[in-house]
Amino acid sequence: MELIADFAVNYGLFLAKALTVVIAIGLVAGWILSMIAQARAERDGDQLKITHVNERLERMADTLNATLLNDSERKARAKRKKVEDKQRRKAEKLGKRHKPARLFVLDFDGDIRASAVESLRDEITAVLQVVEPEDEVMIRLESAGGMVHSYGLAASQLARLRDAGVRLTICVDRLAASGGYMMACVGERVVAAPFSIIGSIGVVAQIPNFHRLLKDKQIDFEMHTAGDYKRTLTVFGENTEEGRAKFREELEDTHGLFKHFVARYRPSLDINRVATGEHWYGSQALDLALVDEVATSDDVMLIAARDGRDVFTVAVHHKSGLLSRIAEQSRLAISRSLGESGLAKVVHRPQ
Repeated sequence: MELIADFAVNYGLFLAKALTVVIAIGLVAGWILSMIAQARAERDGDQLKITHVNERLERMADTLNATLLNDSERKARAKRKKVEDKQRRKAEKLGKRHKPARLFVLDFDGDIRASAVESLRDEITAVLQVVEPEDEVMIRLESAGGMVHSYGLAASQLARLRDAGVRLTICVDRLAASGGYMMACVGERVVAAPFSIIGSIGVVAQIPNFHRLLKDKQIDFEMHTAGDYKRTLTVFGENTEEGRAKFREELEDTHGLFKHFVARYRPSLDINRVATGEHWYGSQALDLALVDEVATSDDVMLIAARDGRDVFTVAVHHKSGLLSRIAEQSRLAISRSLGESGLAKVVHRPQ
């Protein structure tokens, strides 16, 4: 009887363990499937939002006039507007009214990784499918720069518009430095607010080294590479003068590419004068030909609307779940703490 009892107990424990493992595997599998489903939902849930700026401006004007004008003035304005609307509809009916040119407004708020390029590329793709020869695209740009390859891609997205023959205006209300200016210079017209920060055409790279600390603690660090310059500087190993020289050479090469890119789109620039890593305010940047006009993006849109052009803001919103939002907030916090007003050369290359 004792043997049977022991067998029953052991068998029961075995079943409990097996059941626990099965449940654990089921939970993990369920979690993975839910994450995949969530990722698909987020991908398929992207939304393209278009806002007609003219209507918003008109509502603002109507609200102000309702307060500022007396009864006779409001009636006269309403009568005049009614006549204008009637004439416009009649012209459209007779086919005499030309379709007004449009101004498409896109936003780019850059971090160190130029993460906003994911939305920018979709917005540009959408606009390119509907843009007509008389239309124009305006980018409201703000960025202190970041990684070379990331901002190279962002600038290339803007170049798609120029290559397609689309008039491109870049508006900088606060900041377009380094990688931000790499993007801005692609514009056919660059407009900057008077005290916006412009320039910083330079490259920066920095890396800590813990070799002496490890040596003091008698901790060995080994790194094996194939290729003389697979690694030039390291975090834990002992850096050599040869490695430092090669690293500085790579920085100079990157800076040369940056200068060549800016000079291609802004041939009137004295590139050697402005490619020192310095930055200037908008009014100073105008004197240096870094920008073409001193104004705000609001002025550009308001003038376009007054000229009878239809102004639309275009934005792609990528839906994200809780985990994605937490990761994004963490990334932004790190970007703010590490951000530099200079293109950042990637120190660690892919294996």
